[in-house]
Amino acid sequence: MKPGDLAGILLASAAIGLPTATARADEGSGSTASLFSANVSLMSNYVFRGMTYTQNRPALQGGFDYAGENGLYVGVFGTNVSPKAINEAGFELDFYGGYARSLGEWSIDVGLLQFYYPEKPRLAGTNEKYQTLEAYGAVGWRQYKIKYSTTLTDFFGFNSASMGEGGGRSRGSGYLELSASFDLPQDLNLSMHVGRQWVRNYGDYDYTDWRATLARSFGAGWTAMLTYTGTNADKSLWTADGKRLGATHWIVGLKRSF
Repeated sequence: MKPGDLAGILLASAAIGLPTATARADEGSGSTASLFSANVSLMSNYVFRGMTYTQNRPALQGGFDYAGENGLYVGVFGTNVSPKAINEAGFELDFYGGYARSLGEWSIDVGLLQFYYPEKPRLAGTNEKYQTLEAYGAVGWRQYKIKYSTTLTDFFGFNSASMGEGGGRSRGSGYLELSASFDLPQDLNLSMHVGRQWVRNYGDYDYTDWRATLARSFGAGWTAMLTYTGTNADKSLWTADGKRLGATHWIVGLKRSF
């Protein structure tokens, strides 16, 4: 398999970010019901770390979360994906869990994230596992946050057997991200993000991505979002079915939280 053949077989999660279990972990209202939350979103595109995995088509997404008063949380998130972009799969599930806590103006968050594709657990045409497990840790101060994620498995099947390059395993690939969020008048919120993806032993696939999102809450759990995102990824590698995955994208979405 040539390197470019794997261009669309990578990554996934939420278009704007994972569900809000970590944010709820510190509410501590004492009500059992308040420890559970759910959300559903309709997005014009599914873009994660700058890459589209619905081939610029809409995505229906949703998740369930439990966040304990002790800071522990678990959750699951699901979304449709394009078989042409994600290993011939049409559906993705993400399972995650960890510990989050606020300490005055500071916050911490550590956990595990499992990317799971029930239809295609192995790379198409190979026997290499496609499922990927990441560990992450984040530190926040006020509205700013720095987060680092590293793969505990090969990075979505990247290894000598699947790539045919003799590059070795990609376990230990990393993603470093910086983000900030600002509350604006009229219930608006502006969030900005920049991240850097490293693929261990396959540096040609490294890239930087950026994102800006303007969101407005309407009460009763409704939020509308407008996002602009892009990357500097090598388009000859990060292409699937003739479409550049890391091109700039405008995304509109509507989310309902329960």
